[in-house]
Amino acid sequence: MFDAVLEGADVTVVEAGYTARHLSVLEGLEAVRKRPGMYIGSTDSRGLMHCLWEIVDNGVDEALAGYCTRIEVELHDDGSIEVRDNGRGIPVDVEPKSGLAGVELVYTKLHAGGKFGTGSYTASGGLHGVGASVVNALSSRLDVEVDRGGKVHLISFRRGVPGVFDGEGPSAKFKKKSGLHDGGRAKRGVTGTRVRFWADRQIFLPDAEVSVDEIHVRLRQTAFLVPGLTLVLVQGETVEEFRFDGGISEFTDFLARDEAVCDVLRLQGLGHFHETVPVLDDQGHMTPTEVERELTVDVALRWGKGYDTTVRSFVNVIATPKGGTHITGFERGLVKTINEQLRETRLLKNGDDPVTKEDILEGLTAVVTVRVPEPQFEGQTKEVLGTSAATRIVSHVLSRELKALYANPPRGFKQPLRGVLEKIVAAAKARIAAREHRDNQRRKSALENSALPAKLVDCRSDDVDRSELFIVEGDSALGTAKLARDSEFQALLPIRGKILNVQKASVADMLKNTECAAIIQVVGAGSGRSFDLEAARYGKIILMADADVDGAHIRCLLLTLFHRYMRPLVEAGRVFAAVPPLHRIELTNPGRGQDKYVYCYSDAELHKVLRDLERRGKRWKDPVQRYKGLGEMDADQLAETTMDPRHRILRRVRIEDAESAERIFNLLMGSDVAPRREFIVSSAAEVDRDHIDA
Repeated sequence: MFDAVLEGADVTVVEAGYTARHLSVLEGLEAVRKRPGMYIGSTDSRGLMHCLWEIVDNGVDEALAGYCTRIEVELHDDGSIEVRDNGRGIPVDVEPKSGLAGVELVYTKLHAGGKFGTGSYTASGGLHGVGASVVNALSSRLDVEVDRGGKVHLISFRRGVPGVFDGEGPSAKFKKKSGLHDGGRAKRGVTGTRVRFWADRQIFLPDAEVSVDEIHVRLRQTAFLVPGLTLVLVQGETVEEFRFDGGISEFTDFLARDEAVCDVLRLQGLGHFHETVPVLDDQGHMTPTEVERELTVDVALRWGKGYDTTVRSFVNVIATPKGGTHITGFERGLVKTINEQLRETRLLKNGDDPVTKEDILEGLTAVVTVRVPEPQFEGQTKEVLGTSAATRIVSHVLSRELKALYANPPRGFKQPLRGVLEKIVAAAKARIAAREHRDNQRRKSALENSALPAKLVDCRSDDVDRSELFIVEGDSALGTAKLARDSEFQALLPIRGKILNVQKASVADMLKNTECAAIIQVVGAGSGRSFDLEAARYGKIILMADADVDGAHIRCLLLTLFHRYMRPLVEAGRVFAAVPPLHRIELTNPGRGQDKYVYCYSDAELHKVLRDLERRGKRWKDPVQRYKGLGEMDADQLAETTMDPRHRILRRVRIEDAESAERIFNLLMGSDVAPRREFIVSSAAEVDRDHIDA
């Protein structure tokens, strides 16, 4: 009668009879609300942002079709988001099969839209017909206004159900009612769609919220990709507009932060391919049909004197951060053509090994875009392009156009184009030199039977998840840290002074630097593109520097090293900055059970704590101690405030926005002095204001 299923130490009894009554059928939008992660990836802030982009992308598709010139995103005080466009407006006439108006159909039925080969859109980002309906299903309220045919058409939804709200916000009285409502006459010649939605807090996590910074990045990016389209962000009284008529050439210049070896090269072309796809016939049936597709390629390239690589890829304006077949074609065509040019110019001799993809990508900033009707994506989040023909077409277009540039360079480009080849050859030589250096180090380590620097004070545990490496500034702090640490799982690596600024240095210079080489050697996972996160010897890397200006500079130099050469550690959230206290208040009349010492971590916190102590009648010893460095603490104080996991404060270093992080590092640590000087001057006033407020 019953089966027993063993789960750990518990036994769950499951009824053996499994019949049709145990099956559930989720109709329409119920499936979305039951499994939202399947449609938007998650129910945190990332999923909420995905909902916003689904609505914005509908307006962008109108722009790609040539019918929209302006899209506005407004963040309202009540947490709702409104998206307005001046496109054609969602159809409002009745769709014969469903008997529903076009607007209601699009927002209540999955896989309903004008992007299934009907000819309404030649290239679009939304392809599955689920974007608008998914946002509707996951909203406690959604309002749509359509200007079309000289009239304003209105419809509202509550968790996907059409109806009418009597009042503002999702808590207003609601009455179910299908169909559109008359909103009066539209202005002459005006068309477009306005969508306002309130995310359903029954679905989304309590802390899910939109990121204004991410909206900035996405709107600016879209403005680059669709020249002539104006995108606007409205937040209270603040209105920001983004419009770039230079297209991806201007985008590439924006992304690049180093001095150019060669100005932006624009390569464009198209190709055709055949595929068999289901096409909607006149009777409304999907019929397998062989169709000819046109795939348009638009690539912008710029090589700089730096070492970092930035390649952004897009399909019909939709970012593909994980690449796909178009990036495979891009890399294949680039490697093939560059090697051919190096042979022709004799920069590579007979018998020399060809340069690799890594050599060519060093210092390259590129934007790769393709437009194609009904591309094949992997999943609704569209992060990877799967259309196989893209590899061949992108490779062919890039190879053909790049060869033509080298054969007949535009005026002023002959020497820069050769400079690109020379830079790539230099990168190949540096790669070979670095490899030889590593091989020599391995041989030397094998002979000496020691792979770690002598100054490393290692821990006893080999449990990576538990172990911690403290990178400590100076011998004085090291001595105290030795006494303060838990030697079971806490290792110490001292560094002497300020390490090399690797943002300005080459790979070879970095490897020659004693401190940088020691850090990479101790972490044990390699560096650069060969970095292997799984090989890292410690679960946490903690930067422990003094709480002063010099300490902040050292911390910034260390972060630059990790950002450039061990970035996966940062991306995995395994790099931390210790937060030592700046002040210690010694109470002369602590109450029963109250600590004698109070630690403060900033001047502002000190003033606040002193005011609070004074209000409570507490007295303290003057002057309040200010720590000038970690070496001034005794071992107990350092352990209690900075090293003991039970009491310490660690600041996790994250890369939420790699593009923004890259610009910050280039600004603060790069070789271009003018922007850094301007930043310091402009920020000085803010620092003064903060000091006065404190």
